[in-house]
Amino acid sequence: MIIKEYKGIKPQIDEEAYIAETAEIIGDVEIKKNVNIWYGAVLRGDVDKIVVEEGTNIQDNCVMHVTDGHPCYIGKYCTIGHGAIVHACKVGNNVLIGMGAIILDDAEIGDNCIIGAGALVTGGKKIPPGSLVIGSPAKVVRQLTEEEIESIHKSYEHYVELAKLHFSEFGQLTVYNKSNIIENS
Repeated sequence: MIIKEYKGIKPQIDEEAYIAETAEIIGDVEIKKNVNIWYGAVLRGDVDKIVVEEGTNIQDNCVMHVTDGHPCYIGKYCTIGHGAIVHACKVGNNVLIGMGAIILDDAEIGDNCIIGAGALVTGGKKIPPGSLVIGSPAKVVRQLTEEEIESIHKSYEHYVELAKLHFSEFGQLTVYNKSNIIENS
């Protein structure tokens, strides 16, 4: 894993976070308990802050970035699917962002939403809680059922366990270690 200080700001990573060896975490990034960040993911907090709340999983090859004056906030128990791009936006709790989806600047995703694979949530768009969102540009197509909302939470639980098993199985570093920070000026 590459964990870099940027302009004097070091990533803040909970000791119970799981980070794959090829993930990159740069600058003003705060990662909470039981977050798991998979292979090839990049979280670059160079011009503003990124916060990833407890239990969220950021899958392989995701990109999270910010714009000056526009931070990125990801709530608790979210699943950010493979290859998604999440840029300078706010994502509520218990949200599933499908594989290859793109969320642009100042978009806001309410709690308990599913953003379908490949969806494009345009800048500034507000998605109400409990929505199923698909398409490019993304549109709300209906409200989620209770079963669908529960399935999002089960994804969080599955990925916390998968991270523990996966990293211990392959003998890789399982827990973030503060000695891994690369300090740059």
